[in-house]
Amino acid sequence: MMKQEDIQTIFFLGIGGIGMSALARYFYSRGYRICGYDRTPSALTKELEEEGMEIVFGDDRLKIEDCRLEIGDPQHTLVVRTPAVPEENAIYTYLREQGYEILKRAEVLGLVTRQMKALCVAGTHGKTTTSTMIAHLMQPVNAFLGGISMNYHTNLLLDKESEYVVVEADEYDRSFHHLRPYISVVTAVDADHLDIYGTEEAYREAFAHYTSLITGALVMKHGIELEPRLQPGVKCYTYGVEDGDYHAANIRIANGEIRFDLVTPKGTINDLQLGVSVWVNIENAVAAAAVALTIGTPVEQVRERIASFKGVWRRFNIHVNTPKVAYIDDYAHHPQEIATAIDSIRKLYPERKLIGVFQPHLYTRTRDFADGFQRVLSTLDECILLPIYPAREEPIPGVTSEMLGGQVVQKTELVAELQRRVAESKEPVVVLTVGAGDIDRLVPSIAQAF
Repeated sequence: MMKQEDIQTIFFLGIGGIGMSALARYFYSRGYRICGYDRTPSALTKELEEEGMEIVFGDDRLKIEDCRLEIGDPQHTLVVRTPAVPEENAIYTYLREQGYEILKRAEVLGLVTRQMKALCVAGTHGKTTTSTMIAHLMQPVNAFLGGISMNYHTNLLLDKESEYVVVEADEYDRSFHHLRPYISVVTAVDADHLDIYGTEEAYREAFAHYTSLITGALVMKHGIELEPRLQPGVKCYTYGVEDGDYHAANIRIANGEIRFDLVTPKGTINDLQLGVSVWVNIENAVAAAAVALTIGTPVEQVRERIASFKGVWRRFNIHVNTPKVAYIDDYAHHPQEIATAIDSIRKLYPERKLIGVFQPHLYTRTRDFADGFQRVLSTLDECILLPIYPAREEPIPGVTSEMLGGQVVQKTELVAELQRRVAESKEPVVVLTVGAGDIDRLVPSIAQAF
């Protein structure tokens, strides 16, 4: 592996991804020259360019010259790649042919976790909100987040004085096996990414191996199907809404607020208020508080920061809230995540009709969890589907949005379709958009429509 002192330029393949952009910003702050490629421009790539990074777009190997990459000098240029960039990508192929050292994003992030005490969050669901909440509870701290913090308007926090780094531990392609967690939360092990793991058993085995990498403590959701393999001396705590070493008690929901008492191994912390009053955030807050308290964060700081937490972009963001219509957008793209979002809405707006819009993400995920998607989408009062967002995948014959039930509309037709349904409804409505593809680009237009 290239010595760190020899690296002058770092080229990020897929720099516009939320995780890759955080790494790019981290190394840019440390004086490296940063270049990158992405398929199309976005608001995030525009920010990176404005900060001084050089980015090319489009799958054309000749465009790499626009970035003035040190072609012919692989000894001083490191390439970092996200799995979202396919093997046949022309620029990726060119860099391989030229002999550049290419590391996965997870390998580079793993190096960072060896330089500081890493507080990691793994699990099928809840990683981004929980890790962002941990970072907020501990701020000032270093953090690589999987979403844009609404408190700090960024996915990267830097503090040269802190010995801790908060990291979202992604299980895709076994990426989290490159990390060295000091403390880790495991939120869930519901099967996902079966295109990589093949079986549910293999998926859970990957999490079991991950727990063997922890050096300080594991904070594990109570009741999940996981047999941890902890090193000698590593502590294990459980957490949950009603059960676990850390759990909530005396939960109160009134006047748009959620309050609860936090039960810990050292006693009860009374009357905490959630900054984002969504039911699922009770569980996220309990996990985040468990990590913060384990490393000695003052109780009053935990109390104040839970109340002042503003959430994460695309994690149950309420964009419109009027007597006639509420509009909520969420990143959910797994059946259980969608079920959680629907359950939270039913608790917040029990008397309203719920119209859901789902953009399936990946052909393989749609195929593997078709039954689960059908069940959860059937709990909506009305369901609208967008075509499958393929990301890195080629189409699979017979796998379409139509197989999930509900009306399929094109993105260009969605706003008008929603306006029609809301106008015709005789009762107040909640509109929910969910998906991990590019449905987020429609959010401003939908919000303006109401």
